[in-house]
Amino acid sequence: MGGALHFVFGVFGNATALFLFLAPTITFKRIIMNKSTEQFSGIPYVMTLLNCLLSAWYGLPFVSPHNLLVSTINGTGVAIESIYVLIFLIFAPKKEKGKILGLLTFVLAVFSVVAFVSIFALHGSNRKLFCGLAATIFSIIMYASPLSIMRIVIKTKS
Repeated sequence: MGGALHFVFGVFGNATALFLFLAPTITFKRIIMNKSTEQFSGIPYVMTLLNCLLSAWYGLPFVSPHNLLVSTINGTGVAIESIYVLIFLIFAPKKEKGKILGLLTFVLAVFSVVAFVSIFALHGSNRKLFCGLAATIFSIIMYASPLSIMRIVIKTKS
């Protein structure tokens, strides 16, 4: 019974997460139509990509057994967020493009370090704890990243 409930709630959670991942499609449709990122920030999409990478890694059976649904939805999130970041990079001004590419390099470095350390230095529950903490820390950062827009709002008073 417990396994069935775990699965059912996992599927509902995945459906909810999928809708959250797809929510910015309206923004990106606007970016494509206007051929400009306008005042939009790419930071939240890059940080969401990191969150999805780390969470997908955490859900893999050799890291955290019985959490495959975590990997499937976050793997889907990696694909969706990668598309958003690519679209943003195509239409961003040169200065913003450089900033986002730098942040993307940081994201890939963090994920690589977490994956490398978890494979070669940790085993069992220590691996699961390390990957879970990394995913949690960067999840908090992901949800805080839209606050970077607050600086623009305060600066422009709009």
